[in-house]
Amino acid sequence: MNDNLLGTYLKDRRSRLDPASFGISATRRRTPGLRREEVAQRACVSATWYTWLEQGRGGAPSAAVLDRIARALMLTDVEREHIFLLGLGRPPEVRYHATEGVTPQLQRVLDALELSPAVVRTCTWDVVAWNRAASVVLADYAALPVEQRNVLRLLFGNPNIQERQLDWKSVARFVVAALRADAARAGASGELAALIDELSRTSPEFVAMWSDHDVRSFGEGTKHVRHSGIGMIAMEYSSFAVDGRPDLSMVIHNPVTREDADKVRMLIECREFISVSRV
Repeated sequence: MNDNLLGTYLKDRRSRLDPASFGISATRRRTPGLRREEVAQRACVSATWYTWLEQGRGGAPSAAVLDRIARALMLTDVEREHIFLLGLGRPPEVRYHATEGVTPQLQRVLDALELSPAVVRTCTWDVVAWNRAASVVLADYAALPVEQRNVLRLLFGNPNIQERQLDWKSVARFVVAALRADAARAGASGELAALIDELSRTSPEFVAMWSDHDVRSFGEGTKHVRHSGIGMIAMEYSSFAVDGRPDLSMVIHNPVTREDADKVRMLIECREFISVSRV
């Protein structure tokens, strides 16, 4: 533990708190912020021990105590992670936060990738954002009910998506293994239970693959998608973490060749033509 840095940081955060926001009188205070004993009381630790901690002589705190101090000081997730790194030399266990979408800035990043199908998905593989190329190459997510915008539900329950895969069984097995790893890493295994139960009732293939307990890293690779009338489209994919959002990943698929890119462009133009014709 870097005692001096941790103590200095805790003291700085404490000095920034407004006593009035905690129902504490701000009168007769020589320094701004909460007193050490007030933070200690909020964190359910001894005032003497907390004072030693700020002074760099309190010994290594436990993860549970650091978590209580983080709440007592009303630290953000980034600040909480910082005191864990200072106090224990490692980040805290991940707290899973369900997501309802992405920021407008991140959506604009997706939209800027004209011929590269790109999506943002959660650690339980719900697709929460996509660009136009993804909607014509991978799946028409906008036309699906929200609960069906899940890669596992599509792979095991949508015949059209299954037919597009070059080797459906291999793709499905890989996705199941990557899903298990992603959910555990993000602390979302509990949130995954309902999806697992649902797929287990409807797909014997899923039951067999899930029972293997394989784990895989999604990372990078090559994906082949089949489209009637156009043929196979080969794409290299890369997965990126969304900073500050451990529950989200952005996956970008880049056409391997110019011919593959032309096929993506053709699908986009065809979709636009159909949309204009319907007006």
